[in-house]
Amino acid sequence: MNEKFDKPAVLNCLSKILELELAGVVRYTHYAFMIYGYNRIPIVSWLQEQADESLAHAREAGELITHLGEHPSLAIGPLLETHQHDIGDILRESMEHEREALATYKELLSLVEGKFVMLEEYARRLIAAEEMHQGEVDKMLRRPGAVAAFSEAKAP
Repeated sequence: MNEKFDKPAVLNCLSKILELELAGVVRYTHYAFMIYGYNRIPIVSWLQEQADESLAHAREAGELITHLGEHPSLAIGPLLETHQHDIGDILRESMEHEREALATYKELLSLVEGKFVMLEEYARRLIAAEEMHQGEVDKMLRRPGAVAAFSEAKAP
């Protein structure tokens, strides 16, 4: 382990990741309960997969915190409840959550890049996963037949 990195800042970032991912477990589980209609089964399955993945990411962040000799947080990140349960609303909330997680993983990468290979590789792997999730959600938000990214398509 290379001691040139800012350990308190890295631990703070890992704690935020842990809390965000735990919030993701709750968020995606809740979303899965709230899906109704003809496409319920595949959408619920996808949301449950996202909850499972968030739990795996939370566990990994917690293990890294203890690897660095610290105590993982018991807190859960912010939970947005808009009471809007249209699938589009749920997907837009999901996109916002994915963006926040991506920004936090990028923050971690900036703290450890060139200083701590294990954490650098972890951050890069999770950045790729979050970017993939954003792409999936973006495609789900597009109208059938639309090619342009949702974020571009919704601009006035």
